[in-house]
Amino acid sequence: MSSGLKFGELSVSIFGESHGAGIGCVIDGLPSGIELDTGRIAEFMARRAPKKDGMSTRRSEADIPEILSGFYRGRTTGTPLAALIRNTDTRSQDYDNISSAARPGHADYTGSVRYEGANDPRGGGHFSGRLTAPLVFAGAVCGQVLERYGIESCAHILAVDGVYDDFFDELDIPARLMKDIKSREMPVINESRAEEMRERVLKAASELDSVGGIIECAVTGLPAGVGSPMFDGLENRISQAVFGIPAVKAVAFGKGFGFAEMRGSEANDEMYIENDIVKTRTNNNGGIYGGISSGMPVIFTAAVRPTPSIAKPQKTVDIIRKENTELVIKGRHDACIVPRAVPVVEAAANIAVLSYLI
Repeated sequence: MSSGLKFGELSVSIFGESHGAGIGCVIDGLPSGIELDTGRIAEFMARRAPKKDGMSTRRSEADIPEILSGFYRGRTTGTPLAALIRNTDTRSQDYDNISSAARPGHADYTGSVRYEGANDPRGGGHFSGRLTAPLVFAGAVCGQVLERYGIESCAHILAVDGVYDDFFDELDIPARLMKDIKSREMPVINESRAEEMRERVLKAASELDSVGGIIECAVTGLPAGVGSPMFDGLENRISQAVFGIPAVKAVAFGKGFGFAEMRGSEANDEMYIENDIVKTRTNNNGGIYGGISSGMPVIFTAAVRPTPSIAKPQKTVDIIRKENTELVIKGRHDACIVPRAVPVVEAAANIAVLSYLI
């Protein structure tokens, strides 16, 4: 069974393993004749790349996508757009001791059961966060198509280890702010919080541990009426795409779990008309009702778990010998993947939203 998204005419399939020859994706259903700026795609992908700040993995990959098909003279052809990203900085020997010892928090055990021991365990194989690189490529492509509709996504670090950034203004997210966030090494709204976040991550790293956080994402310019009820709603598609990111463990729209502590009089978004356009005075529901966009900014949050690969000794099992054991994970790992996951969340949102428009 392939790893992919299929939303109406649009589909995205991801292939490859963390330590294989390469990883990539195939995007099917894109309209023909769409101009794509490969330089801007590279810029989008660079936001996901490891930084030399002590928080990221020391694995260094160029992540230059080779477009194999579906693109000619700067435009999409309408046939499947396929891209390959070579793996050039693997150190598979770091995983010699986990060929049978399942890493806690990883899919080593479940993947072995699902694929009857035939899965590639090096670096997590197909379950690795490395596979988010082709997802970002696909999202960068979809983002450029969305621009034709006046739609843009932007995400930022909302929290790291309990240190919070400012929230987006739920009613108005200026284009200039979105551009500024995307240009920052630590993609936050309030830059004064960035250093405290870094300190928390570096402290965890010094203790051979890791931390998680929350990413907030907004989609602006989406008109009212986009989506479907029940099982194919806008929330459903965005959630499915975002849950394709290995570290994401929860997705919530608008006030999310906060609704459980609100009254209807607080939770409801009162409406009014301005220049013949229906708007709401609040946006507690994140711009979606009944699975359909309201015309207000679509806003959601994604909870990102702490990186499971930590250097502390951990109790686990040998899945071949069927016995208890202890494991010390080697290799190069992020002490916090939240900063690098920000563009990945944007990419997932782009794919899901575009699926309703083509």
